[in-house]
Amino acid sequence: MRILIAEDEARIARFVERGLKANGYASTVVEDGISALDLASSGDFDLLILDVGLPRMDGFQVLKALREMDVDIPILMVTARTGVDDTVQGLENGANDYIAKPFRFEELLARVKLRAREASTGAGAVSDDVLALGDLSLDLRTRIATFTPETARADERGERSVELSSREYTMARVFLENPNQVLTRDLLLSKVWGYDYDGASNVVDVYVGYLRGKLGAKRLVTVRGAGYKLVDPAA
Repeated sequence: MRILIAEDEARIARFVERGLKANGYASTVVEDGISALDLASSGDFDLLILDVGLPRMDGFQVLKALREMDVDIPILMVTARTGVDDTVQGLENGANDYIAKPFRFEELLARVKLRAREASTGAGAVSDDVLALGDLSLDLRTRIATFTPETARADERGERSVELSSREYTMARVFLENPNQVLTRDLLLSKVWGYDYDGASNVVDVYVGYLRGKLGAKRLVTVRGAGYKLVDPAA
């Protein structure tokens, strides 16, 4: 696993780099946001450990630029900022995980190993470029979902396409990879946001609501006390 470390504090960068090397990971360090953006978009790395407080271009700007370029490299944000707004901003813009300074290396390593396991087991990977259930399909290259709206007349195809945000796409993909299965909020939060579920948070429910608004309410069924499942309304 090739890891890009974007960190301008030399002491922290050396600490992380040495620890990763001791655990068998190859790593490269850059000290500014523009260099991080350039290397992270090259396709030569499997994970980006991205500090927020970078010179020339901060971590949030790097994150946003990468996702707008459809670069899907997993990104672990590292920051001294611990406010909820900063955490939400990073996750909403497409970060896979978030860790606050100061941190223990063991905690960082655990998160890196999680991403490595997902890559080695092909988690989230499919052989085709499209996932489908009934009349709903998701193009994995364009992140566009195509389906027949619930309001379409029986004698009309009435096909509609919608573009999904980064989080909506990831959630839709998880559901389509597990059709007709009840997915708990904990599992969805782990798969989509990559951090431990806070029982007080309703972010999963909010995004299920977004998907229902775009794909149709009947496709995502609430299983009371358990979670949600994706179904084919016509089945």
